[in-house]
Amino acid sequence: MKILGLIPAREGSKGIPGKNIKTLGNQPLIAYSIKDGIVAKLLSKTVVSTDSEKIAEVARNYGGEVPFIRPKELAQDKTPTIDVVLHALDFFEQNNEPFDAVCLLQPTSPFRSKGFIDECIQKFIETGADCLISVLDVPHEYNPHWTFKMDKQGSLSIATGESTLIPRRQELPMAYHRDGSIYISKVSLIRDKKVLVGGKTVGILSNKSYYANLDTPKDWEKAERTYKEIVECAE
Repeated sequence: MKILGLIPAREGSKGIPGKNIKTLGNQPLIAYSIKDGIVAKLLSKTVVSTDSEKIAEVARNYGGEVPFIRPKELAQDKTPTIDVVLHALDFFEQNNEPFDAVCLLQPTSPFRSKGFIDECIQKFIETGADCLISVLDVPHEYNPHWTFKMDKQGSLSIATGESTLIPRRQELPMAYHRDGSIYISKVSLIRDKKVLVGGKTVGILSNKSYYANLDTPKDWEKAERTYKEIVECAE
């Protein structure tokens, strides 16, 4: 299976200005995903999609391939990720280089355990899935069976639609949330449904110690602590 590793990195970030090339630990944020993509044996190619020549230059300095500069209209706050993916696929198909699937590597989730991308791709192929996403388990206090919806009058109903609460934590079914580290989707799903997640979807557990989702300065501070724990301690 021919799989494109795609790293989306636009210039305009409001929560953490310039975050994609901001130094985290010992290198720019984007370098983590570039290096992960390069060492992944089951990725056919890994590229950076950016609207910024400055980001492109930094990416290339760390071994990243930047075959095009993304149009500014596809790098706005509300630009859907699926449009960015479709733009990349269109570029390669126009250059006679089609792919079977896309592996999205978001710079905002910089820490991935060694070999994790290949592990995800292997499971994606073996299960015949339309898409695979990396997940973490939901803490029991946030389990959907213990959460509520509220109407305009303030009346609560269980989010799952059940009439009574599951009484004991031990009886709760496991629940999972996307951690943002890995998305793998068949091109047929992307083209036909214009989504990254759909059809037969499988999940794979990430290492909770590596979790980071960088949207705010507080997220960045936490990621710096995580870097010290998982990178510096390993050196």
